[in-house]
Amino acid sequence: MQRREWMAAAGLLAASPWTQALPDSAAKSKRKVLRTAFNSAEVGFDPLQVSDRTSVAVNAHIFESPLTYDLLARPVQLRPQTAAGLPEVSADFKRFVFTIRPGIFFADDPVFQGRRRELVAQDYVYTVKRFYDPRLKTEHLYQFENAKILGLSELREQAIQHKTTFDYDREVPGLRALDRYRFEVRLAEPDPRFVHLFANASYTGAVAREVVEAYAEDLLAHPVGTGPFRLKRWRRSSQIVLERNPGFREQIYEPGEVPPDAQSQAIAQLLKGRRLPLLDEVQINIIIEPQPHWLAFYGGELDLLEMPTEVATLVLPGGQLAPHLRKRGVQALRSAGATVGFSFFNMDDPVVGGMAPERVALRRAIALAYDNEAEIRQVYKGQAVVAQSMLPPLVYGHDPELRSELSRPDLARAQALLELYGYDKRDAEGYRLQPDGSRLTLRRAGTAGSSRQRQIDELWKKQMDALGLRIEFESATFGELIKKALAKQLMIWGYFWDMGAPDGDFILGMGYGPNAGQSNDAQFRLHRYDRLYEQQRLLPDGPERWALMQQLNRLLLSYMPYQAHNHPLRVDLCQVGVKGFIRHPFTRDGWRFVDSLS
Repeated sequence: MQRREWMAAAGLLAASPWTQALPDSAAKSKRKVLRTAFNSAEVGFDPLQVSDRTSVAVNAHIFESPLTYDLLARPVQLRPQTAAGLPEVSADFKRFVFTIRPGIFFADDPVFQGRRRELVAQDYVYTVKRFYDPRLKTEHLYQFENAKILGLSELREQAIQHKTTFDYDREVPGLRALDRYRFEVRLAEPDPRFVHLFANASYTGAVAREVVEAYAEDLLAHPVGTGPFRLKRWRRSSQIVLERNPGFREQIYEPGEVPPDAQSQAIAQLLKGRRLPLLDEVQINIIIEPQPHWLAFYGGELDLLEMPTEVATLVLPGGQLAPHLRKRGVQALRSAGATVGFSFFNMDDPVVGGMAPERVALRRAIALAYDNEAEIRQVYKGQAVVAQSMLPPLVYGHDPELRSELSRPDLARAQALLELYGYDKRDAEGYRLQPDGSRLTLRRAGTAGSSRQRQIDELWKKQMDALGLRIEFESATFGELIKKALAKQLMIWGYFWDMGAPDGDFILGMGYGPNAGQSNDAQFRLHRYDRLYEQQRLLPDGPERWALMQQLNRLLLSYMPYQAHNHPLRVDLCQVGVKGFIRHPFTRDGWRFVDSLS
């Protein structure tokens, strides 16, 4: 999974020429180079420590998990990556055995002292154990703790209680290497979807212990993986350059099930039998604002661009690619991913938090008053659909028939709800007071320096004013806001989650009490919810689990710790020389399949 900030916006496209030269933006050499950009700065390149969109995408091309998803198959299908095949899974979904393919090597690094370092089963054991090390700060530990790997939580607790160093060398019954290439995972409870953790480089992208120990505090700047690319150069918050990993194994693309659509068929034909990766270098520029982002592509400085929604009417007038872009050979590739944009309410906050009826009424009134359709229309230029709940399309548990009363604005009902639950008193400025007569001020966080954030803030201000609620805004960098959210210092904040697996468990886990302080930014705790969540985790997909997931979803809608806003629609723009790009809904390593004509 990955977080994505509310991306910055610059309003209408200016007629001024592109004046901010991109680093290394001279004409391409004969090498195959892909130039692209992200609109948010990276944090770094240790999968355990990051969850921002840019870092996650880069890491996915450097580090590899045992499994992945087929590039083209829809619905998505698991396929082996560094594994020799799909894992052996016991009938009760409590034992998993992975076999790693021999002859896979980490990229060369001085730490290895000139020797080739083979990937072995113990590397995945070490990779998973790192999440349990109390010294390391990660948002992802709960993914493994929820799975209840035998012995690991106890090993972590011993290090915490005795204030000792986490013992990586101590074998536990739930995670051990069986031999050089096989490792076993044992769970205390059944987990039918556990294997999906091993198809996500953010959780199980293999790292070498000697690299981690050698670079220690500077590890974020020294990624060493087995993937198709390695880090060549990094200018923080400016440019990241990846180059082909010269030691990458021979990986020949063989298509599996290919959908009948023209794009998938063309990609399968292009890639069949070819050795990956096809590119020699990928240049990732950090361009925060959409106007220079778009102008860099329009001026030929970028080969691949996720279209800023602010320029949608210029690029796609009437929903079709503009004729002048079509003449240049530009491709516009549309996709609807498994993403949700939302706001969370800090349930520990004395103003908006808690389970008292008046606090639930306040959150629901805020959700009723906020106009998601206006946000999509004014800020995202129609490039999104209104969310009916937190569960996005393409994940198991999403109900396409659900229509939530909170997905459409109803100011009259919101006002009546506040009046009914004691928010009927007002101060001298006309703003509502709390039921006890004290001042009521909402505080919503956002990304500093983002013009899109300013647009969103203006909508919130307008609609909360209409409801009679005073609202103030605070801003910081995306990384700082993540830290504040984990420290429970924010009242309200909004961002996107991109799903990393085709299942709704992750979203429902955002309401699970034990996940508070990790994925559960809302700090939501409800005993009934926790028990239902634990029940559905044990069940295979089917009517019983589906029914429990719908109950959980409705509890989130009822208590409103999260306010779902939209599911974005994406348009990727490719210059005429770019071939083979397709946006996968769950994997992030798409550059390994891209061809670029120099």
